[in-house]
Amino acid sequence: MVIVSKILNTIPRPQLIKLSNWLRPIIALFLKGTKYTDPIDGKSYRKFLPYGYQKIRKNVLAPGTFSLERHRLFWIYLKNETDFFSATKKKVLHFAPEQAFFNQFKKIKKIDYTTTDLVSPLADVKADICNLPFKDNEFDYIFCNHVLEHIPDDNKAMSELFRVLAPNGIGIFQIPQDLSREFTFEDDSVTDPKERAIIFGQYDHVRVYGRDYFDKLREIGFNVAAIDYTKKLTKKEIDKYRLAQGELIPVCRKF
Repeated sequence: MVIVSKILNTIPRPQLIKLSNWLRPIIALFLKGTKYTDPIDGKSYRKFLPYGYQKIRKNVLAPGTFSLERHRLFWIYLKNETDFFSATKKKVLHFAPEQAFFNQFKKIKKIDYTTTDLVSPLADVKADICNLPFKDNEFDYIFCNHVLEHIPDDNKAMSELFRVLAPNGIGIFQIPQDLSREFTFEDDSVTDPKERAIIFGQYDHVRVYGRDYFDKLREIGFNVAAIDYTKKLTKKEIDKYRLAQGELIPVCRKF
């Protein structure tokens, strides 16, 4: 299974999305069991797949949805702490839509769901996050997870997210974050993909966010809560759903 993980990490995202449509059901059937559960599709497995770019993490990639720890934590928070699944007439904007969520969100008939990205085959609207073709205050929910670390001008991207989020709306903007760092690190001179992978954690990342990430969002105008939702879960639940203890969810509001 480590070999499978390494192969998945080398495939460009658009091709991986297409490949996974037939690969996921096969792997899910092979690993079917009762020990671990993916809360996104509710299915259980005897183990999850390993996954990681620089460092392989064992037992983290759910076979049925290809969800990772952050996806499952996001889902549990969204289900337990927001009106996303029960609300009516809500407009939702989803950047770089994750496979784990795409089909699930499409099924919700009560929301107006729009996906956007520059290259993803799952995107309804091909758009640059720094120059969005949407009206001011248009969306009640915005999901932009593991995107900003790819964007050279993340301040401009954050400003656009703020602009199109409706007053009293909710934005969830997860990023890979090094909580041991006080300040975000970036170096524009690092352009080689291999060097970026070593320094920033992935070949197409342009920075490593520190604890100041939340303040960067606040400077744009967001009211930000850095929520450790694993504190609300038992150790048994954290292991059952294969979550990362202590991971923070940036929940942004516009008042």
